[in-house]
Amino acid sequence: MNKILRPEVGTIWLEGQDLSKMKVDEIAKVCANVPTEFTEDFNMSVQNLVFLGRYPFAKGLWWDNKEDEEMVVEAMKRFGVYHLKDRNFSELSSGEAQRVLLAKAVVQCPRVLLVDEPSAHLDLKYKLEVMEHLRDMLSGNVTIVIASHDLNLLAKYCDKVMILSKGKIVAFGTPEEVITAEMVERVYGVEVVILKDGEDIYAIPKRTRRKEEAK
Repeated sequence: MNKILRPEVGTIWLEGQDLSKMKVDEIAKVCANVPTEFTEDFNMSVQNLVFLGRYPFAKGLWWDNKEDEEMVVEAMKRFGVYHLKDRNFSELSSGEAQRVLLAKAVVQCPRVLLVDEPSAHLDLKYKLEVMEHLRDMLSGNVTIVIASHDLNLLAKYCDKVMILSKGKIVAFGTPEEVITAEMVERVYGVEVVILKDGEDIYAIPKRTRRKEEAK
């Protein structure tokens, strides 16, 4: 969807357009990407890196007009990195860097947001805050696609869940339909107890299948 990989067969359509015929700047106005792995040799400040999210919309050499500046400041505050705005990106911890990249993606104003492992490198507080911020973005008519290994966060915040195993889709539906004890044991080889707290679902691990088979 962001043209990093090309399909071997078929065509990807993004908002009615053939993705293979779209230019990079055209895609960037629609789709933003937040990777879990990132280069740490960005020789620029946090604030300037977040400003790069506005680059696809630049009409001239510079894109830091008043409106852009307000968007950048708001995004940095939202993800708790405003106090780092003058720090060099390469000096940040993994968790700080990930929140900066999320802020950069938000100011890009995407209609499709791809996020790889949004809870990686984050402590419990920031995991919940980041997922809540992403959830809030849905009110702005944004489709968010998340790749994650954290079943409990997916169950809490996602409308639909797709489970992949060995490159194949094994389940797709609402969290309640998909995240079951049988599915988790079949795909992950872990015996779990599924608990419900209101609308929230939690998968609590008990033991791995390996231990059970060793008895």
